[in-house]
Amino acid sequence: MKHRQSFESIISEINRAETVLIYTHVLMDGDTLGSAVALCKALRYMKKTAYILIEDAIPEYLSFLDSNLCTYDCNVITELDLSIAVDCTDIERFEKRREKFLQAKVKICIDHHHTSGYFADFNYVDEHSASTGELIYKLLKLMAIPADKQIAEALYVAITTDTGNFQYSNTTAESHRTAAELFEIGIDLGKISVELYQNVRPEKLKLTGEILKTLEMYCDGKVALAFVTQKVLKETNSTIEESEGIVETLRSIRGVEVSVFMKEVSEREIKIGMRAKSYANVAGIMQKFGGGGHIKAAGCTINATLEEAKVLIIQEVENYFNEWNN
Repeated sequence: MKHRQSFESIISEINRAETVLIYTHVLMDGDTLGSAVALCKALRYMKKTAYILIEDAIPEYLSFLDSNLCTYDCNVITELDLSIAVDCTDIERFEKRREKFLQAKVKICIDHHHTSGYFADFNYVDEHSASTGELIYKLLKLMAIPADKQIAEALYVAITTDTGNFQYSNTTAESHRTAAELFEIGIDLGKISVELYQNVRPEKLKLTGEILKTLEMYCDGKVALAFVTQKVLKETNSTIEESEGIVETLRSIRGVEVSVFMKEVSEREIKIGMRAKSYANVAGIMQKFGGGGHIKAAGCTINATLEEAKVLIIQEVENYFNEWNN
């Protein structure tokens, strides 16, 4: 259904369900996991049988959020009433769990990406929201579910990570109002800040150094591109998740409008992250490769070698700036 349903209709489905699985997107970030944790805790508060079904490892910096909520077991619930995807633009964002998602009697998607595919029975997509976490907070308030400390901290993580600690242009007054209300519930900001921003392994710093050696500039300095290979990950004894944040670092370079970061997941699977600083629409660029996201933050996957993918991306970005200049 290609329009947004109301929270009231979604709440009716939640109230009706007894068993629920929540789905994060692959390569989890703070918004998808924080939103899922808050929602799962709330559903258990309602005496629902609820789990977060995942397929990849929780990034170490987010591991403090989980407290026996996440599972890799698709059979943890056999008779599934409700599937809820959070922060997922399309069903391919959890491909290995797709079959289980579709087994539910009712499917729901709650998201804030303007390229969301409206793939569920009930879709609540608000592209004006800075994070899915803000939407989950609104949902829980409408359901009159009191947010405890764990729910509040999970939602704060969702909001602060997707707004770049309230630095990105997607940050709104609503973001700050929600954060203030979460503070009043009693979050431990010191703990959250340490876990998210001050808990880096030395290997991550070594990895960052190696990645920055690959930096290339295009379009008269308007585009910065870097990449990470499996070889470098092994040499630095680091994980691909520890390369998170590089694309924002590249965007911070003076004169750069678009930053591109390429991750070699395997020999012919390259994940691309792209960011814009002020005026570029990177979601439009990524959609040409089957991806999507926000106007200033988007991504895609290209099934090619790293060099082949780089040629394709550079060509598309150069075309974009040539059209913009004309």
